Amino acid sequence: MYPNRQKMIIFDADGTIIDAFSAIERTFARHDMAIGDLESFQKRHKFFKYLGGLKEFPINIKKQLGKKSRQQVLTTLTDIYREEAQFYAGFADLIKQLIAQDDIRVGLVTRNVSHEPRITMEKLFARHDIDLDDLDYFAHVPIRASKADFFKAARKQFEINPARAYACGDEHKDYASALAAGMVPFVVSYGFEDHKRLTKKFDIPDDIISNTPQELCARIRNSLDLPG
Repeated sequence: MYPNRQKMIIFDADGTIIDAFSAIERTFARHDMAIGDLESFQKRHKFFKYLGGLKEFPINIKKQLGKKSRQQVLTTLTDIYREEAQFYAGFADLIKQLIAQDDIRVGLVTRNVSHEPRITMEKLFARHDIDLDDLDYFAHVPIRASKADFFKAARKQFEINPARAYACGDEHKDYASALAAGMVPFVVSYGFEDHKRLTKKFDIPDDIISNTPQELCARIRNSLDLPG
């Protein structure tokens, strides 16, 4: 049925391998806004994530209403992603290790909202000594599109057995998309949604959730039979 025994792993970018919250926090600060703390950010409904809590909302909504203001914020966010944003600890080494394996296909999907997201990712990865072109698959997913379609496309492109394909994400929709694509999900609780929200609201099994970047790196290495 499948012509090879290769494996595949696809990473979500923001909140899974990239510390997106810190980039957003810095962006807001440069425009005299505040996003609140990470714990509060993780609990907010997606529509309100970037408007802050009750304390931050009045100033943030005023500064984000105008098209010109929104574009200025987006330009700052783009610059911070390209020049300052960081991987969570451990991921640069893990991704390099994965790329070096002949029998593992490595992919990246992102909904990153910066200007020209691929260029943003190229610059961010280059600062971690990784050439984005060394990945086997890259896709920028439009806001309203399903990641499941892109997961499936990647898996089918390389004719990977679904049981040997993994997808990593930090939101409940990433988990659902992995399952819909027939892939094995890895979920983290340090990104855009916290552990309680993932398990209690969306019934994601606690056993597949990594609470720290180091835990996810170890889980991936164990699953893919990698040393380290």
